[in-house]
Amino acid sequence: MKEFSVKSETHTEIIDITDKVIDVIKKHNFKSGAVILYTPHTTASLTINEGWDPEVKGDIIRFLKKLIPWNEDLFNHSEGNSAAHIKSILIGNSTTIIVEDGLIQLGTWEKIFFCDFDGPRIRKVLIQFLASNSL
Repeated sequence: MKEFSVKSETHTEIIDITDKVIDVIKKHNFKSGAVILYTPHTTASLTINEGWDPEVKGDIIRFLKKLIPWNEDLFNHSEGNSAAHIKSILIGNSTTIIVEDGLIQLGTWEKIFFCDFDGPRIRKVLIQFLASNSL
């Protein structure tokens, strides 16, 4: 297992971590199989989505803020960040990516994103390598 850090600068942020994942795969000369990405934080998430148009990230953030407002009157959690916990549950804290010939197999417009719903903070992303047994 390997890990790297992600630093958010704002309260709610979607950060492209694709290059960091690629760097870890290259550094460890991983050729074929899959990688599992996981973040051990209850107010953060990982996802794969369109990375070409930056408006997509903004649209996702605006929709989630509208769907789950940061309103302490709605929630009983004493820290006041229940909205961040709920957003994390909806997006999910892990994703799996196929690796073939040392390359991640994403679609043309896809990128890997770290979503922080309770920043700014420094967070961790863990990477587990799953080697392929060739057919």
